[in-house]
Amino acid sequence: MLNPLVRVVAVVAPPPSLGDNTGDLDRLKKMLAPHLAGMLPMVPYPRLSKVAERFRAAGFSGTAIINDMMGSPVLVDFLPQLPPVLAGMALDLGTTHLEATLLDLSTGKVLARADLENGQIGFGADILTRIHHAARPEGLVELHRAIIVSVNELAAKLAGISGLAVAEIRALSVSGNTSMVHFFLNINPYHLCREPYIPMVNAPDPCLAGELKLAIHPAAVVWILPSVGSYFGGDLISGVLASGIDRQQETCMLIDVGTNAEVIVGNREWLIACAGAAGPALEGGVARMGMRAGPGAIEHVRIDPDTGEIQYETIGNTKPKGLCGSGLIDLVAELYLTRQIDIRGKFRPQAAGDRLVQGNDGWQFVVVSSEDSADGQPVVLGQVDLDALMRSKAAMYAILTTLTNQVGVAFAELHRIYVAGAFGRHISPRQAVVLGMLPDLPLAIYEPVGNSSLAGAERILLERPARERCLELVKKITYIELNVNHEFMLRFSGSRFIPHTDHALFPSVPFFDGE
Repeated sequence: MLNPLVRVVAVVAPPPSLGDNTGDLDRLKKMLAPHLAGMLPMVPYPRLSKVAERFRAAGFSGTAIINDMMGSPVLVDFLPQLPPVLAGMALDLGTTHLEATLLDLSTGKVLARADLENGQIGFGADILTRIHHAARPEGLVELHRAIIVSVNELAAKLAGISGLAVAEIRALSVSGNTSMVHFFLNINPYHLCREPYIPMVNAPDPCLAGELKLAIHPAAVVWILPSVGSYFGGDLISGVLASGIDRQQETCMLIDVGTNAEVIVGNREWLIACAGAAGPALEGGVARMGMRAGPGAIEHVRIDPDTGEIQYETIGNTKPKGLCGSGLIDLVAELYLTRQIDIRGKFRPQAAGDRLVQGNDGWQFVVVSSEDSADGQPVVLGQVDLDALMRSKAAMYAILTTLTNQVGVAFAELHRIYVAGAFGRHISPRQAVVLGMLPDLPLAIYEPVGNSSLAGAERILLERPARERCLELVKKITYIELNVNHEFMLRFSGSRFIPHTDHALFPSVPFFDGE
């Protein structure tokens, strides 16, 4: 049963008379109370006059628009008749890209899907650069304005696809990391990257869209998923909602790799989490030929061990433009299995064929020639890119081992590992195991859950229990700060080999002695 963030209530009220001097808004509230568990709704001051005027203009009969603000219900509008569609927007507020859906809150039907590059990229590709920019005069204002412009553009795009006016969008749920939420709300992120790494706010209260100068209906409720810490945002809370890890009897793990690698382990009794920088090389933020998982991105690679012939698949089956995270992982795993790189992730010229050439920065492996690429430029993997991936894969495994060690859970005891985001949707778990990025477990353990950040935001729009649940999750999750964790640094050093310095941890992966 749907309990959406915004609901409509039909009202037929007796008109005022000399014998009934009840004020218009008081009359409306009294009529609504039986539909709201006996509660009288609140009316925000900016909406006070509009609601009263529209109630009277409609002849005291029509439809009230009620926002669920997790306290008293909030009355924000009155229409003479039921709107044909009650639209709500779910938003994955990503560091590099925004992705959103438009839902009919009355039915749960998806009306439109769209994505857009985050307009803040002009101020820095990574969060840390943007936080430093925010410290400049007007810097925070610029970053806030850029993300509001991007959200408005995305909302207009969704509205256009569904044949609605953008002002007909009556709700917005936002799922993003802690830094992006600070930028979105125009809150200073200065302390997020400084010990003891405490945000200005973890659980911002709902507000109205007009307060943020959003282009959707000014009385639309804006509901932001809470965070747990500086590097554990509402996007991971969304992942918990989408995967159901907090309702599992068995111990499971959730991994979400984007700008950071965010990991949570636990079950319905307990949850422990941490986050660290393991994602940039996998998102296209480090590798020169790296790109987001979109049309033209190479997502899978195979190298024939006898002939050296390369086979690849691109998203959309178009000509290749670059490598997304899964393609990069596939390629490096295949290079290792065909012994063209060693356990340190270094090229072995004596074992490589004519695809290995000297570039300006050293050896480069030509994946796709310029004749076969989408833009006439070859798709290559350089030693610099390899080194970046080795750091990312080491950080990833170190995060996983540090977290499980904190609670005394062995990888073999995990019932399921949910892998979220584009990383989870496209990755080959086996190739990630070969690299030593993921633990050497039966492949059936790994389960992709797609864009769990967006899925969680959709549930917030439609289900009051999900809204209540995510607020409880914040209290339930124990967060470990890796920036000051000595064990993590030791495990990181041990993970900077393929698959690992301790090969016994990866019994299914071939080990090439002497390299």
